Amino acid sequence: MKTSTDRILTTHVGSLARPDDVLRLLFAKERGEDYDTGLFETSVRDAVAEIVKRQAEAGIDVVCDGEQSKSSFLTYIAERLEGFSPSENQGEDLWVESRESIAFPEFYDHHRKLREGLVAKPIKLECTGPVRYCGQEKLRRDIANVKAAAAADGNVEEVFMTAVSPSDVEGQQSNAFYASDEEYLFAIADAMREEYAAIVEAGLVLQIDDPRLLTYYISRPGLSVEDCRKWAELRVEALNHALKGLPEDRVRFHTCYGINIGPRVHEMNLADIVDIMLKVNAGAYLFEAGNPRHEHEWIVWKDVKVPEGKSLVPGVISHSTPLVEHPELIAQRLARFAEVVGRENVMAGSDCGFASFAATEQEIHPTIVWAKFRNLAEGARIASERLW
Repeated sequence: MKTSTDRILTTHVGSLARPDDVLRLLFAKERGEDYDTGLFETSVRDAVAEIVKRQAEAGIDVVCDGEQSKSSFLTYIAERLEGFSPSENQGEDLWVESRESIAFPEFYDHHRKLREGLVAKPIKLECTGPVRYCGQEKLRRDIANVKAAAAADGNVEEVFMTAVSPSDVEGQQSNAFYASDEEYLFAIADAMREEYAAIVEAGLVLQIDDPRLLTYYISRPGLSVEDCRKWAELRVEALNHALKGLPEDRVRFHTCYGINIGPRVHEMNLADIVDIMLKVNAGAYLFEAGNPRHEHEWIVWKDVKVPEGKSLVPGVISHSTPLVEHPELIAQRLARFAEVVGRENVMAGSDCGFASFAATEQEIHPTIVWAKFRNLAEGARIASERLW
């Protein structure tokens, strides 16, 4: 995995807006409608080529496919795992009876109604049989697309690919087969290992997306911080089980608080979970640090020792505001982290994805995202001039 040896490198979390032609095909898939599979494949390939090119042009060093083939970072896995059947159970909804929605019911009820009217929701699934991986062909396509796009561009430092954590699969699809939640969780981990290993073996950096590590606290108002820490310990153990044997320096771990352009006053503090996060067998950790709710938490790293050989990728631009961060502010944010953990251990990132669900959330307009990326690169350049 590339590190900031002579300048601050730039990256982001992964998800970027899909073009309209890809969206139409993705929505047809989500609704279970007939669609042109050949057209889908060529449209996705073209979209990946374009999105990689635009990332490089904006100054992003470590790029990805923008999740162009996926309807979301989370639900894509439904077509890559077997052992599931349609269900009336709607699965986990972060904003139903969460700490945030209880505190601000009018705000979240209004936005829930807006989301419901955007796009038909995918069919919910539950586990009704042994969980096994069956997404080899789709994964090979995604790997081939992004590698070809990166090779064609020539200005890419490195390529990463996202994959969802076992915990987030567990939260999205309820269990009606395994004897316990733990057995179900580790069955998912065994299945997901095939995807994780294939990404690493293809020469890409594997990014594990695990927002549930943090959002579990928000969604369970009856649980204490200590209750959620105990819950998180087992989920990290399951993830490490899935990552066993994979080189840590080819894995990066991302956690966040989800897409929530709202008050965000009841989110778990970084200090309450950082030690558990660092137990993940990864070479780099991505987390939120570029918004008013969590920017102050850079100071946590004064008291937390980053393990030798591992890097931090703090978010220094935010997915939760259309305001485009000034390059000087980005440079200052990066300098703070460099001061406490060392310049070579810092890479510039984003708080979260910018289209985590293709069009079911109200997120930041793509034109604003590219402006944020350009300023991210400029802020990293300014920081690098001061640090080297």
